[in-house]
Amino acid sequence: MTFIPPIHRSRRLRLNQQIRDLVAQNRINLNDIVYPMFIMDGANQTTSIDALVGIKRYSVDLLVKKISELYGQGIKGFALFPYTPNDKKDDSGTESCNESNLVNTAMRAIKKSVPDCVLFADVALDPYTSHGHDGVTDGSGYVLNDKTVQILMKQAVVQAQSGADVICPSDMMDGRIGNIRNALDDAGFENVSIMSYAAKYASNFYGPFRQAIGSTGTLKGDKKTYQMDMANSTEALKEVGRHIDEGADIVMIKPGMPYLDVVKSVKDTFGLPTFVYQVSGEYAMIKGMIQAGHMHEDAILESIIAFKRAGADCIFTYFAEDIIALLKI
Repeated sequence: MTFIPPIHRSRRLRLNQQIRDLVAQNRINLNDIVYPMFIMDGANQTTSIDALVGIKRYSVDLLVKKISELYGQGIKGFALFPYTPNDKKDDSGTESCNESNLVNTAMRAIKKSVPDCVLFADVALDPYTSHGHDGVTDGSGYVLNDKTVQILMKQAVVQAQSGADVICPSDMMDGRIGNIRNALDDAGFENVSIMSYAAKYASNFYGPFRQAIGSTGTLKGDKKTYQMDMANSTEALKEVGRHIDEGADIVMIKPGMPYLDVVKSVKDTFGLPTFVYQVSGEYAMIKGMIQAGHMHEDAILESIIAFKRAGADCIFTYFAEDIIALLKI
C-alpha cells in the first residue's frame, strides 16, 4: 500500500499565530464597535444590572467620564439608553420629547467633553411608556402606527438638537424613516444620519435589556404586531429596501447571531452600511458560559468575527470593554 503525500496542505497556513494573522480574511477593529450604555438619574452613581453581568447604569456625570476613558482606548461610537423612573412614564411616552430627559442631557454633556465621539440616539417610546410598547396604544393595546410616528418625529428632532450624530428609529412603525428624515431636514439637520432598525425581530433575546431600562414586567402583551416574525427572511429585504428608499443611511439587523443569514442577504443585496446588534440575551448567554468555565473568553471574539464574516460593517455589543482587553493580549 503506497501512501501519496498531499500536494495541498492547508495546515501550512495554520502553522502558527503569525501566519494565521497574515492570511486572516476578517479582522476585528475597535472602529467596528459601538458600545450600548445605560443612563440613570442622580450624580456620582452607578448600579449593576443583574441580568447583564459586568454592565452598569451610569449617572450622567460618570457616564461622561467613562465615555471619555473609552474614547481614549479606541471606542468611537456609543448608543445611549435611559433607565426612566416610573413617575416619568405615561401611556404616550411624553418624556421621550423632553429636551431635559436623561438621553438629551447626557448627549449635551458628552459632546462638551468628548466632541468627536459618535452618539447614536435611540428613537422609540418603550423606555418612556407605562405599558412598555414602542408606541401609543388604543383601548385594546394595539399600537397605533401613524400617531406614534408623529411623536417619533418630534423625539428625533429634539435628539438632533441635543447633539445626536445618528438618529436610530428602533420601533418598526411603518413609514417612520421618511417622516423622520423630513422632520430633521425641516429643522436644519440634513447632515444628521439615520440608522434604521430595518429588520428588527420580535425576539426572546431582548429580556435582559428590558431589565436594564426598567421595563421588565411593564410590557403588556408582546410586540409581534409590529416587530418582524422570526420565521421570515425575505420579508427583511422588503423592509430594508423600503427604509433605504425613505432615506436611511445605515440599516440595522437585530438580534445578531440568530439572524446571520439576514445580515448576509441584506449586505449582499443592498451594499449599504449594514450594522448588527449583538443583543442583551446573546451577551448574557456567552458571558454566563465563560463565567461558568464552559467556554474560553475567546468566544467573544469568535462571535464578533461571525458578524464580520456575514458582512456586518459595525457591531453594537456590550462586550466592548472585553474586546479592548482581548485585542491587547
